[in-house]
Amino acid sequence: MPLVRVTNFSVSLDGFGAGEPQSLESPFGHAGQRLHEWMFNTWTDDAPTGIDAVWAARWDVGFGAEIMGAHKFGPPGWQDDPDWRGWWGEDPPFHTPTYVLTHRPREPLEMQGGTTFHFLSTSPADALAIAREAAGDLDVRIGGGASTVRDFVAAGLVDHLHVVVVPIVLGRGTRLWDGLAGLEDSFGIEAVSSPSGVVHLSLSRRPSS
Repeated sequence: MPLVRVTNFSVSLDGFGAGEPQSLESPFGHAGQRLHEWMFNTWTDDAPTGIDAVWAARWDVGFGAEIMGAHKFGPPGWQDDPDWRGWWGEDPPFHTPTYVLTHRPREPLEMQGGTTFHFLSTSPADALAIAREAAGDLDVRIGGGASTVRDFVAAGLVDHLHVVVVPIVLGRGTRLWDGLAGLEDSFGIEAVSSPSGVVHLSLSRRPSS
């Protein structure tokens, strides 16, 4: 059966998936690009092989649809700009139907490369039902940000999470784990440390008894 997965989602040591304030100039707030440097380093010509490269290469494997929150699609206030088309240019990296959760939906936005953004004002469960239908036999990715991932986990809708703990302390921002106390009771957790300093957490939902 197709799964609902989170992949390559980076958080700080204190659990923040983004800093603040987020803006057009600083999509991740005061965190800058520090949460994602481990992945960027795998894209260079002389990048070392290893656990970071393995996970980075799997970012888009096996997915037929994505769900993301409004803050991943654009900076605060993007809903007021009818010409805003996302952060990624005319050929976004998703190449699937991509569902943006927002209280102010608009008409679908068809981009190059197979990505079409659909804007939904609905619950996580209803959004997932729509994305599952679009994904067919492939998995659905919950792409972030932290509050969106948290909402889907809290609703019991996520089968697997790959979370990358980056050795920085942000102190403020949007935290992934708030409200998820006891998560270890529902998920088996494995941890692998990388020479880069990050720790890859793999959380797999335990079978229902």
